[in-house]
Amino acid sequence: MSDWLFDLGNSRFKAASWRGDGGIGEVLAWPHGADALVAGDASHGPLPRGRRAWLASVAAPALTTQVLALLRERFEQVHVAHTLAECAGVRVAYAQPARLGVDRFLALLGAHAGGGDVLVAGVGTALTIDLLDVDGRHHGGRIAASPTVMRQALHQRAVQLPAAGGHYREFADDTDDALASGCDGAAVALVERSLQQAAGLLGRIPALLLHGGGAEPLLPLLPQATLRPALVLEGLAAWARERHAADVPVRG
Repeated sequence: MSDWLFDLGNSRFKAASWRGDGGIGEVLAWPHGADALVAGDASHGPLPRGRRAWLASVAAPALTTQVLALLRERFEQVHVAHTLAECAGVRVAYAQPARLGVDRFLALLGAHAGGGDVLVAGVGTALTIDLLDVDGRHHGGRIAASPTVMRQALHQRAVQLPAAGGHYREFADDTDDALASGCDGAAVALVERSLQQAAGLLGRIPALLLHGGGAEPLLPLLPQATLRPALVLEGLAAWARERHAADVPVRG
């Protein structure tokens, strides 16, 4: 029976098998998030079954509890990841490590496994940016609204502004493109400033990794970036290796 890794976000739910060599298998994704699964919708495939499940969640506590119940029906053991001050060679900058979101923490673990200085940008509900040096020292980061959330917020305050659509242009000549250009451009500008500041702090330019459901549209605007869509799951595999003991308590 295999072990599985699960990444429960605010809007996406992903999973991958944890291979014997420590890597991860093909990533599965439920496009409507975990809510549909909880409601009994298996149109995009049922949850896997296996020996151990490792869950990382930044979703609301109620949904996390429901997903845990589903996993406990299908796995002999269920372990929930949480942020640690030090893990897999990474040392968190926060004085209170528990306040660093577990998705950001695991992304750092996944990034550190590749070596080198790295700026990690996660584009999901939020845009998160974290700097990690080659020695595994986390220098802190930023949190902002993602381009998707910016569009939704503008639409909520001014319904005549569409919540989606348009294409990036440096100087747009219609509203849809202007909105896409402004919101995507704001995210790109924050990433680029963070790279600039990171280079000044470290004395060298870090690699740039992008992950998250909203990362791919930003790639053409950040040609130096590498897309790592499964970075949180990769980090969860690293966390699981460190916490491999079967008696790790379940939290959540």
